[in-house]
Amino acid sequence: MLTRALIVVLAILNVGVASWWLLRSEPAPATPPQPATGVAELRWLPGGTDAAAVAQTAATTAPTEALQEREAAPSAAVAATEAPATTPPAEAAPSAEAAPAVAAAEKPAEPVVEKPVVEKPAAPPRCVALGPFADRAAAVAAQGRAGKLLAPARLREQPAASGSTRYRVLLPAAASREDAQAMVKRIVAAGLSDYYIISQGEESNAIALGQYRNREGAERRIAAVQAAGFQPRLVASGDAGQWWLEGQLAAGSEPAQAQQRSGAAQQRSLECTRLR
Repeated sequence: MLTRALIVVLAILNVGVASWWLLRSEPAPATPPQPATGVAELRWLPGGTDAAAVAQTAATTAPTEALQEREAAPSAAVAATEAPATTPPAEAAPSAEAAPAVAAAEKPAEPVVEKPVVEKPAAPPRCVALGPFADRAAAVAAQGRAGKLLAPARLREQPAASGSTRYRVLLPAAASREDAQAMVKRIVAAGLSDYYIISQGEESNAIALGQYRNREGAERRIAAVQAAGFQPRLVASGDAGQWWLEGQLAAGSEPAQAQQRSGAAQQRSLECTRLR
């Protein structure tokens, strides 16, 4: 009884398997997994080709077009990510004219070493005596012509060789003897001494206030009399002396130039200490 039941069950199973085998549809081909980049793709070839030979052939041959396209796509993506978003414009190279200026700007400035200025020593002053002139008036005129070529300048009278020249200080002659005596009283009241009234000659009734051998002494006497309120005059007597114009030459001028300008007949070197 049990044996029959098993046979029936097996028969039913066989019928069911046969029905399923006949009625089933073709299975969809499975999508092969995507190979990694750089690995050759393996494909199933119909006709019973040996899989080992196919794999060896695929390894030794170049990748297919599809594989090349897939390899190119990741390479482009990597290049896009590595490249900067925007490429700054290249700086223009400096022109030939601007190159020296750029080089000068980049080069550090060298310290300027100032050389000490050596001042030339001033030339020593030179002094001259110009003359001789016949009288004081001629010497004064020569001083005016010389101008700034002689500064400072002074007039000097050189007595005659015989030494007979004398200088007298006189007050003008009065109208009468009484007027001359009245003038003497005024002189005494002013504190002056060394006076006398001339009684003869062209200078009668004039008042003499001193006689001197050199002009300098006579001029000092005149200054004292003028300070007392009188107006004396200087009178030279005896052999006439000579007048000289003495002074210090201006910077850059020559003695010959001063001589020509003043009209002097001679010029002599002079120590400048004598002018002080």
